[in-house]
Amino acid sequence: MKFFARPGKTNHLTPLHLTAGSLVAIAASTALISASPEVDAVPAAKTTADWSSSAYRGSVEVIPAKNSGNAADQQTLDGVVFEDRNKNSKQDAGEPGLPNVTVSNGRNVVSTDGQGRYELPAYNNMTAFVTQPRGFQVPVDEDNVAQFFYIHLPGGSPELKYDGIAPTGPLPEAVNFPLVRSSATQSPEQSCVIGADVQTYTQQEVEYARDGAFADLAARTDYIGCGALFIGDLVGDDLTFFHQTRELSSMLNGPARFLPGNHDIDYDSLDGQHEFDSFRAQFGPEYYSYDTGKTHVIALSTIEYPTAVPAKKSDYTYNLGQRQLQWLREDLAKVPKNKAIVLAGHSPMLEFFYSDEHSTKQVKEIYELLEGREAVSLGGHTHMSENLRAGDLMDGWRDEVGEAGLPFTHLTVPAISGQWYDGRVSENGYPTSIQRDGTPPGVLTLDIKNTDIVERFTATGQDPSKQMSLGLNTPEYRQWYEENLDKERGTVQPLADPLAVSRQGLSQDTWLTTNFWMGSTGSTVEVSIDGQAPVAAERTQQMAGERPLTGAEYSDPSAIAEQFVHGGGLAEKTSHLWRLELPDDLSVGEHTATATATDVHGRSYTEQLEFTVVQ
Repeated sequence: MKFFARPGKTNHLTPLHLTAGSLVAIAASTALISASPEVDAVPAAKTTADWSSSAYRGSVEVIPAKNSGNAADQQTLDGVVFEDRNKNSKQDAGEPGLPNVTVSNGRNVVSTDGQGRYELPAYNNMTAFVTQPRGFQVPVDEDNVAQFFYIHLPGGSPELKYDGIAPTGPLPEAVNFPLVRSSATQSPEQSCVIGADVQTYTQQEVEYARDGAFADLAARTDYIGCGALFIGDLVGDDLTFFHQTRELSSMLNGPARFLPGNHDIDYDSLDGQHEFDSFRAQFGPEYYSYDTGKTHVIALSTIEYPTAVPAKKSDYTYNLGQRQLQWLREDLAKVPKNKAIVLAGHSPMLEFFYSDEHSTKQVKEIYELLEGREAVSLGGHTHMSENLRAGDLMDGWRDEVGEAGLPFTHLTVPAISGQWYDGRVSENGYPTSIQRDGTPPGVLTLDIKNTDIVERFTATGQDPSKQMSLGLNTPEYRQWYEENLDKERGTVQPLADPLAVSRQGLSQDTWLTTNFWMGSTGSTVEVSIDGQAPVAAERTQQMAGERPLTGAEYSDPSAIAEQFVHGGGLAEKTSHLWRLELPDDLSVGEHTATATATDVHGRSYTEQLEFTVVQ
């Protein structure tokens, strides 16, 4: 298994500036048109409510055991799920229990009875939680972190570097889960923010996240119902930064929920029991579910370490484990077939970039459990964007999916940290940090109407209509690429003129490239040169059972020009690059390429690139 470590940094604090030599195509292309009239690029905010004043702030009601001696022998956890009409986090007279609400201990899943009561088997090191039902909202704390769980670990964590969980004492008399009615979660139209890999290693990087993606989210009000789900690698190994992650979530306009990644772990307790203790103490269970609109969101813990001691940081697999798989079966059994399923984990279930190397161990069982359902799978971890559709197939997937290909959409969410906060620091206060597939940092939003799920990527600090970058792949570029490939990124001298091609170069394969960041099977790219009739560009990966294509011919020149010179990933392999071979009879002088990319949902985006043919 590959360990996605944070690479070394170069020129990390270089101020953003452009010179004639470093001007790249990503800066030269200009957004012209957002979405087609048929489908809005960005849906209008579904509410203008002020979250800071309307948020339901509270906590789970824990009633201590009346007799600690008897509590020590107690074999069950019980309580009630109730409507907290006065929002004081306690069940008062006139506050009814809510029937048919799902509650779990991480193994078993039960539904409340007619009075809202539940009973679950109790065991040591258990996190009990309620599944938020549609039309209700769980409380959030002052940092907007959703409060829907109770941890039972009587003696606390073993001695850990980052403290873990304090002793919880004997099992309480009852654990009651308060809810309030919510028109925001009742609506069949939802916008769910998905953030991957905040992954801050330093306080400086916390400020980059604050000035970047979190400032963007603070300006939005379209996700109040569904909230934001951060799918792992919240920090970079130093778990003291969990507090800064919480503080960043206080900027949000909706509830915040979290999953652990391979950098959110107590590495001094890789025993299969306590490696997530510090995460759980701050954010809650490592897996759970919740409803919003007509969608059931399942948040999974997909990183598992071997129990062999000592284990290295790189010794992990993509694995749910038997306990979580049992819970998943029981959770899905409670979900009506007419609800959409959003399945989220830190690592992707399957992926294009590492198609020969990585897959979740239980992927076949998961597919069987979801058969016949509307479903979307989400992952992060790899710091790139992938939009894989039903029927897509790569050579390395055949054992998992057969010749029929993927059964439903799989999305890899671009990282908030991008390429680990590398690259030039912009005047807005965060790095360019272009990722290994050429995608900039940002967040994904799922816009859901009934059970129809539409993904929407927002690049950090960019207008929502910015969905692609254009470049020129010339013989001169490919020679420069090969000459500098083995040099440390961030130390390379820029290509003299990345937007120029010689007449000879036109006869030796020169392509106009379009990196359509959320492009997929079913997307199209058309290019018009100097106002002539548009011509269809060809996608470099057909997703028809082949292996990933890599190298200079399949790279994103605009991203590489930024990455070689200023630092970042290596955009030499991607599932969402289109290219058009330029005519070899173009005249010497200035030319304009107009690229229109249309996604699988019918939304169109248009950008232009000015380039020069030289003698």
